[in-house]
Amino acid sequence: MRLTVLGCAGSFPGPESACSAYLVEAEGFRLLIDFGSGSMSGLQRYSDLNSVDAIVLTHLHGDHMLDACTYIVVRRYDPAGARPPVPVYAPLGAAERIAAAYGPDNEPLDDVYTFYGLQPGTFPLGPLTVTADRVNHPIETYGLRIEHEGNVIAYSSDTAPCEPLIRLAAGADLFLCEASYLDGVENPPGLHLTGREAGEAATKADVRRLLLTHLIPAWFSEAAIADAAAAAYTGPVEVVRAGARYDL
Repeated sequence: MRLTVLGCAGSFPGPESACSAYLVEAEGFRLLIDFGSGSMSGLQRYSDLNSVDAIVLTHLHGDHMLDACTYIVVRRYDPAGARPPVPVYAPLGAAERIAAAYGPDNEPLDDVYTFYGLQPGTFPLGPLTVTADRVNHPIETYGLRIEHEGNVIAYSSDTAPCEPLIRLAAGADLFLCEASYLDGVENPPGLHLTGREAGEAATKADVRRLLLTHLIPAWFSEAAIADAAAAAYTGPVEVVRAGARYDL
């Protein structure tokens, strides 16, 4: 498996990265996980625009799904001819949400996407095995576990501390975990993780490597968040960057 970070900025695009989007590849199959604001630039930089075989949207906040609206133009109006629909696994209501953001008429999107309701459980996607579970965020949100030939990538999506996150990440080779908040200040409850909480989750799940994502450098110190994570987890800790690639 290969993980490519197309975008990793938390809540809004930063000066060096678009919002959340991650490409997972195995045996020629390309799974796009989240499609946040501005991330189609990264998709073009690190992959072919039309090479996406499936999309998983972990939740319907704009920083995780808005470029699914822009992508409609790519698939529908390609001068070389319209492309076949892409399967999209997302919380219920994704089709209506994307259609409303794309245009005022809520026109059908079935020429571009085939939507499947994301729910807790395990299902195959190409050569990958994907497990989804609800995590602790104000709207319906799913963390993910992606497996291929014994290798595991876990992805927190957006979440506050919760037990499903630990189960999804158990023994993962790579734990792509959000760390939006700074420790030692009063943060909104039930929304995101601090660096310390991300490190604690990585320790409880006994992961091999912790990759911190969804940081908001305009508001909080990346170094302080990474230091807090490293104090709670003794394995390798890294703040991911747009364009970073990880091979398993």
